[in-house]
Amino acid sequence: MAETAEPTVVARREEAAGTILMNRPRALNALDLPMIEGITAALRDFRDDPAVRLVVLEGAGGRAFCAGGDVRRMRELALAGDAAAIEAFFANEYAMNRAIAEFPKPWVSLIDGVCMGGGIGVSVHGSHRVVTEHALLAMPETAIALFPDVGTSFVLPRLPGALGNWLALTGARLKGAEAVEAGLATHHIPRERLPALRHALLAGDAGVVDRFAEPVAPGTVAAQRPAIDRCFGTDSLPAIRAALQAEGTDWAREQLATLDRMSPTSMAVTLELLRRGRTMDLASCLAMELALTRRVTRHPDFAEGVRAVLVDKDNAPRWAPQADPVAMLDGA
Repeated sequence: MAETAEPTVVARREEAAGTILMNRPRALNALDLPMIEGITAALRDFRDDPAVRLVVLEGAGGRAFCAGGDVRRMRELALAGDAAAIEAFFANEYAMNRAIAEFPKPWVSLIDGVCMGGGIGVSVHGSHRVVTEHALLAMPETAIALFPDVGTSFVLPRLPGALGNWLALTGARLKGAEAVEAGLATHHIPRERLPALRHALLAGDAGVVDRFAEPVAPGTVAAQRPAIDRCFGTDSLPAIRAALQAEGTDWAREQLATLDRMSPTSMAVTLELLRRGRTMDLASCLAMELALTRRVTRHPDFAEGVRAVLVDKDNAPRWAPQADPVAMLDGA
């Protein structure tokens, strides 16, 4: 008899908590459409269940909370010209992101390990984003010629200073405490205390997170903030590059080298996206992102970026000349 595959989303009620486990550890819990549908169904059930007072979201396997969306699959669909399947994935994912933001009960994400892209999307719109010293958060989409999505066109412009532009353009990776400093996470807890916190949360009181959390002192992000604000506090890529060149530090040279590896079209689109998102609500940002996926996934840079980073892994993409970001966003 064939073995039954484990479900990729395990949702259950435990005492006064609804628990959701993203259970695709070999893929670092990357989200595919069935996982998105499973989380959405659990969210709906827990929202309507008066016995559930909060939700706890986790990733299986110990290496990742959620490494993002299944962009390799999106590339396959793009190459096959299956726009309908791409649309279904992103439309369902963004609807889930909005539902998390509108969830009327505490949504507690226990982030231990890698949390990127779609992993940010299932956590950042919730009330509690708990990170350990092993957490690693990033929005690395410009490296694969996508753009910061899952509602981060709303979130990133609202981070302090120019942190949003910096994180979006460079895909900078933040360790747990740094993510709290930057505002992507809300609480820092040592990994060894995570099981005890999870057990305490089952009683249905999200306030226990405050009692478990450790204070985060100003660190790397605070130290870099003045330079980040000087160099990334503009909506112009040429101005950002000029400011980094004028800065003249090792850090600035590292940022320039990083920007040189990214898709020129993706970076230009990302800056325009965040500029617009600054004055829009989350629902409008998600709608803007969904419209943009239709054009970006058809641009040659997307298939090439995913190939270079995730398929062939040669990290040698051959980018097309920069497209007009306004035209990309407006659908011209």
